[in-house]
Amino acid sequence: MSSEQLDLFRDSGAAAVAPSVAPSVRSTFDVAALDDDGLVAALASANPTDSLTLVAEAALRRLAAAVPLLRSLCRRHAGYGACRPIPEQIAALNALHAIGTHEAALAVAEAIERGWVEGPGLAVATRCAGRLHAHLLAETVAKLLQHADPNVRAAACGCARPLPLVIALLGELMADLHRPVAEAAACALGRFGRAEARPMLAALLEKAPSEEVIEAAGAVADESSMVLLGRIARSGSKLAPAALAALADLDHPRAAKIRAAVMLSARATVR
Repeated sequence: MSSEQLDLFRDSGAAAVAPSVAPSVRSTFDVAALDDDGLVAALASANPTDSLTLVAEAALRRLAAAVPLLRSLCRRHAGYGACRPIPEQIAALNALHAIGTHEAALAVAEAIERGWVEGPGLAVATRCAGRLHAHLLAETVAKLLQHADPNVRAAACGCARPLPLVIALLGELMADLHRPVAEAAACALGRFGRAEARPMLAALLEKAPSEEVIEAAGAVADESSMVLLGRIARSGSKLAPAALAALADLDHPRAAKIRAAVMLSARATVR
């Protein structure tokens, strides 16, 4: 990640002013009437009033052709976001996440590596990078995992790779005072098959399950965790399919037995 960019407003005590859309001003475009080429052309020359509307439409359409313009939008507002979120950057990052192509992932990674996003925007960018499986340099991931903002630390766990330095930092983060950070670190370690994450993941399975927790716990599950997965699979909740899939992925007789019992129970209920 590049060194911090110069912000001429920081030392003067004045707030940096970045372009934003006034809530009372409506877009001058009827975006629904634009075809994809027209939307890209409009976005290329959009004023601040229209840009958020056009970016939102590009995200809705998952318009891959808009990726270079969204990248430029992130770069254009570099240096303004240390103290407050920049709506245009946030919208562009979320649009890149929605588009979800390899090029979109590269654009998000570049925004982080080059320091175009900072402050509140960095947490958004890091979260998008994790969801897009964007490749960040190991040194960058390490810095993000040690960031002062717990939102960035938690998001960075989704960008982690099973490298010695990163694994060591994740182990430290399991003791982070901010619970979401500790839980995200445990999920990352679980995905890497690290048994030290098992106790925290088991506790999460019991008290606060999610698809992410189920995936991570399934990768390091012991027999007690398999029982918890079975309990979720039987619950009929929206997490039941994820728990059933986790049991199916486990090459263990106990997991197979629990899964078979859940399936049998489900068939009996249908009858």
